[in-house]
Amino acid sequence: MLGDLSKREIIDLLTKQVIGRIGCSADGETYIVPINYVYKDNAIYGHSALGKKIEMMRANPTVCFQVDEITDTFRWKSVIISGKYSELSEEVRQQAMQGIIHRIMPLTDKPTEDPSHGIKPEERDHIIVFKIELTDVSGKFEDHD
Repeated sequence: MLGDLSKREIIDLLTKQVIGRIGCSADGETYIVPINYVYKDNAIYGHSALGKKIEMMRANPTVCFQVDEITDTFRWKSVIISGKYSELSEEVRQQAMQGIIHRIMPLTDKPTEDPSHGIKPEERDHIIVFKIELTDVSGKFEDHD
């Protein structure tokens, strides 16, 4: 059976997962890339070094975000989000980054006492922490149980 996820199921999936795909476009080009994220307060929080993705989202802050849970070909859930990209100010940047790190560190195979998420100390100040404010959300599923 195919169907729509309820609002509760959408929130549960966004909260449960830690990897999603962000889609952005600028100057006639579309770009999709996986990111680590955390869902909180009706927004997606992520981080990145400066590069193609950040440059494109700065040029066009309207983005798409997708997350899924796939058991097999006929058992899956997927959420698609339309949203607006913005970079976080210094006051909330560190708090959001710590939320991301604390969410993903328990899922790594090599936990550490210094959860840096592989970011060198000299690079930490150059990391861009961003928010995707949700403007539209939909979820679908397929299940044959």
